[in-house]
Amino acid sequence: LEERIAAAVAETIHPLEMLAVTREGETVSALAINEVALWRQSYQTAKIRITVDEQVRLEELNCDGVMIATPAGSTAYNLSAHGPILPLDAPLLALTPVSPFRPRRWRGALLANKATVRFDILEAEKRPVNAAADHTEVKAVASVTVRESPTATATLLFDPNHSWNERILAEQFRY
Repeated sequence: LEERIAAAVAETIHPLEMLAVTREGETVSALAINEVALWRQSYQTAKIRITVDEQVRLEELNCDGVMIATPAGSTAYNLSAHGPILPLDAPLLALTPVSPFRPRRWRGALLANKATVRFDILEAEKRPVNAAADHTEVKAVASVTVRESPTATATLLFDPNHSWNERILAEQFRY
């Protein structure tokens, strides 16, 4: 193990910062290496307004949920929701809906990694939504703001013959 660690190739990434505000006004912050995800808490679809860099981009998304994934997280929950796979060094974030109902054909967006995204929950009392930054879950949110952390970093180690970029390429050409 010590030899493998010494020979490993290091990749440094910036996690996402989530700032969630609950319906009661409590503020919760957390970091996510993979994604920040929102999902409906009841049988009704969630209604979510999406604002990117202080400009409303989607007035109302009716869906089971929505997420922002980092390149490191793009092959996890994001991929299962039909989001794009991102190379680890791509300066992008994947904004991916989960089971979108309206607009029916909206499949998400690729955003610059410097973008700030705000999700406002519409009809939050009637259609409650939870949010999670990787393993930190917040129930009954009113709004969630997400951005790449300008200061926090995480270092991932890979075997030299199994780099992250090679794994991403292999996954993209899998059919």
